[in-house]
Amino acid sequence: MSPTATKTARPARPAFRCSDCGWTTAKWVGRCGECQAWGTVEEGAGAAAAARVPAALAPSAPARPISDVDVEAARARSTGVSELDRVLGGGIVPGAVVLLAGEPGVGKSTLLLDVAAKAAAVAADAADGGPGGPVLYVTGEESAGQVRLRAERIGALTPHLLLAAETDLATLLGHVDNAGPSLLVVDSVQTIADSTVDGAAGGTSQVRAVASALIHVAKTRDIPVLLVGHVTKDGSIAGPRVLEHLVDVVCQFEGDRHSRLRMVRAVKNRYGPTDEVGCFDLSDTGITGLADPSGLFLSGQRSAVPGTCVTVTLEGRRPMPTEIQALVAPSPLGSPRRTTSGLDASRVSMTLAVLQSRLGVSLASADVYVSTVGGARAVEPAVDLAVALAVLSSGEGKVLDQAVVAVGEVGLTGEVRATVGVQRRLAEAARLGFTHALVPTHGAADLKPVPGLTVRPVGNLHEAALAAWRVGEPG
Repeated sequence: MSPTATKTARPARPAFRCSDCGWTTAKWVGRCGECQAWGTVEEGAGAAAAARVPAALAPSAPARPISDVDVEAARARSTGVSELDRVLGGGIVPGAVVLLAGEPGVGKSTLLLDVAAKAAAVAADAADGGPGGPVLYVTGEESAGQVRLRAERIGALTPHLLLAAETDLATLLGHVDNAGPSLLVVDSVQTIADSTVDGAAGGTSQVRAVASALIHVAKTRDIPVLLVGHVTKDGSIAGPRVLEHLVDVVCQFEGDRHSRLRMVRAVKNRYGPTDEVGCFDLSDTGITGLADPSGLFLSGQRSAVPGTCVTVTLEGRRPMPTEIQALVAPSPLGSPRRTTSGLDASRVSMTLAVLQSRLGVSLASADVYVSTVGGARAVEPAVDLAVALAVLSSGEGKVLDQAVVAVGEVGLTGEVRATVGVQRRLAEAARLGFTHALVPTHGAADLKPVPGLTVRPVGNLHEAALAAWRVGEPG
């Protein structure tokens, strides 16, 4: 017998697999080559194990025609906070799992404690004790006393709001069994640990196991669950990427810690749109929704001062009035300063170059400061025209009429280019009392008339400046 006939089967080489995205490699590496996550590559089964097919089991219930599925149980219910309902698509769906992520200190716990208190008040007012029972708030980051102090400060004390300070998953599930809540809030998912899973709380395997257990509870008992999530230094949600795939809704809580304005936007939403934004005012007495946030974005004193112009930005589908302020001052330095706050610095620099080149505005020896009011962020190109007019007003010492709102992108040739959502911007400007609007010429013919608002199409910066100065002139 030839030696080749007695060959033995070569043992299968070990395979390494990323626990986040499933990427495989023949040798261990510290960083996944697909999702670039660190420490997620683990030794797993080989190709033969990956091809295993589980045995078929009899289903607990037969498949039904889609038209026979009851949709009433999946109707969204209000959380009691209208701005959060706006982001979620009308309310929270029974059995839905919502992940709210944000930077430390932005107000995640305050918002969810307020939501829990309002949901508990609804349960207390209902004759049968509410839809399913009280609200259970589980904190793993603070003690029960600390949460109680916050609840007193924001007025969130209600007997139907149950509080538990736990970090063990099994104990948390025991609280759910005992309370039978209509809403479960977990603050935060990174602080809860499963004793049957190796690793410290907050690790990849722990977060995946805890999230899977909570999602199972939510789906089997139709309990909506609100999870608080941490973020990394680059702003992404901490933990495995699969966490965002498992939950139904992912919301980002944003805001400058030096400003009272907070925004909640949906990054993923299985039950509604992802282009809605909720606005909140965070103060010492709690957090309140802002149905009309113009008071934060516009200065209180609308006096005749050079260097101001109002525009309307779009956050998702929501128009946000924003006041742009500019200051042009002689510079004692060889290299004049260009300072911005709340704006895209590169776009502001480009707009200044266009003003100097196309309109002959002398800015080479002047310091230019451009800022938004109230900590608003206006980084879309549609604010270019308002920035240009504010700088032009400050540089020439001319007062821009306070009834003017400007919307449009400025090109390098000085033309005012079209932008999106002009009709919604104009409607918001008219609601706030503005009487004149400067808009790009392109697309102006398709705009519907807005009562009380005179729309002036402009094709370039020169036309925009002339139209802006003529608004306040008699006749």
